[in-house]
Amino acid sequence: MTSAKSARRPHHWRRDLIELAALFTAVAVADAIANLIGHQPDGPYLLMASAAVLVATAAFHTWWARRHSHAPPSAGREADVGEAGPGGTRARRATAGEGARHASEGSGAESAGATETVLWRVRTTVCDAPGSLAALCLVLARLRIDILTLQTHPLARGTVDEFLLRAPAGLQAQELSGEIAAAGGSSTWIERADAHDLVDPPTRVLSLATRTALDAAELPLALRQLLGRCAIHSLPAVSVTGRPVGESAPVEGVLEETLMRLRDPSGGVITVERPHLPFTPTEFARARALVELDARLGPRVPRGKDVLTLPEGNEITVRRADHADLTAAKALHDRCSQRTLGLRYHGPVGDADRYLRHLLSPRFGRTLAVQTASGKVVALGHLLWDGDETEVALLVEDDWQRRGIGSELLRRLVALAGEAGCDSVYAVTQSRNTGMVAAMRALKLPLDYQIEEGTLVITARLPRERATGERLRSGPATPEQSAPPTAPTGRAGR
Repeated sequence: MTSAKSARRPHHWRRDLIELAALFTAVAVADAIANLIGHQPDGPYLLMASAAVLVATAAFHTWWARRHSHAPPSAGREADVGEAGPGGTRARRATAGEGARHASEGSGAESAGATETVLWRVRTTVCDAPGSLAALCLVLARLRIDILTLQTHPLARGTVDEFLLRAPAGLQAQELSGEIAAAGGSSTWIERADAHDLVDPPTRVLSLATRTALDAAELPLALRQLLGRCAIHSLPAVSVTGRPVGESAPVEGVLEETLMRLRDPSGGVITVERPHLPFTPTEFARARALVELDARLGPRVPRGKDVLTLPEGNEITVRRADHADLTAAKALHDRCSQRTLGLRYHGPVGDADRYLRHLLSPRFGRTLAVQTASGKVVALGHLLWDGDETEVALLVEDDWQRRGIGSELLRRLVALAGEAGCDSVYAVTQSRNTGMVAAMRALKLPLDYQIEEGTLVITARLPRERATGERLRSGPATPEQSAPPTAPTGRAGR
């Protein structure tokens, strides 16, 4: 398209001279005709009739032009204009018309068939050559698959392409994998996705970085959400018994296909394992950047507080706890009876204090403390990461039991587990601990009871927002491994 200014023709004096000559010629011809006809007996009447015919013709032409000025051009007329137009106008219009016709036919077919779609996450390796991605996209287009997002992970040889696809519901994973392999893809891995995966990768990474910056306990969860289905083990530099564990990692970390080893900023090492899918250098760089962010920010815990009023009128404060509360937690142990400590730790009561540093570490979960108006900690609630199942544990001082403190702590811990995406929470107790049993039942969630060697395990299933995905790869799939080891009060410690 060109502007009106650029389309305006240049002005020449020759055109003005020709127009002036034509005007004089017309006046001379008109005068000659008027003199010839005017001297006839009926000359004046003929001139008046001619003028009336001209006026009527001009009026009819004006009416016709106004009536049909907005009418769409006919097929033949459009073809003529296309032929005369510069730059292939006819070809563009013909292509657009054909595309609109195909789009209309496709839309009609979809409406008639009411095709349902599903979301898939697909990762495949292609050779790093011009046209390899185009060949794969052509196969997806032939299967009527819409590409929603695309990430590329460069390798030393080849490139890993990760897609989020919207495909017809009738398309099976095996068929999709076969078509991708025929287009040159190898080591293909497919799983079902849902609406949560529609968030673009940069937005998701920024969100995870924000959560990690606000709370040090978010680092293991952020790594898991960043890397997908994987097992994360946080191994401290010193065991709960005070002995060095001998686990370490270089500052730059280690990448070994399906295993990452990153230095934990709080000491020790973070091990990330994903047996079903090797890590790429891009994923390793993202994980290392997240750990480096955590190291630069240092220890941090949200300092929000909720003040609650007990039925008898006393006010208590519920807040997050960490290593800074170690002295107050030990004082709580000293005030608790042997029976209360025995119901909580299921082992030698004298060894309870050595577990506190582990339990208060944000690497292994989250801890809530209940504080009185005088500043004394009278209850602790722990949420400990253990894969899809997360352990909850409560300790309430004897003088503050039976006041609803344990139920309030448990409700808040379960809410934190739900926000973290956990599938279930479980509590390890004894059948005579009626307070813990009643608190679990008050959650109004589906409960499973299991007795092992006199120990009662109560598991509460949390509502799942994300559907379990179907997985397919070129080899046998490995079930998800356990997540960070929990405190000795968990299932692993029994």
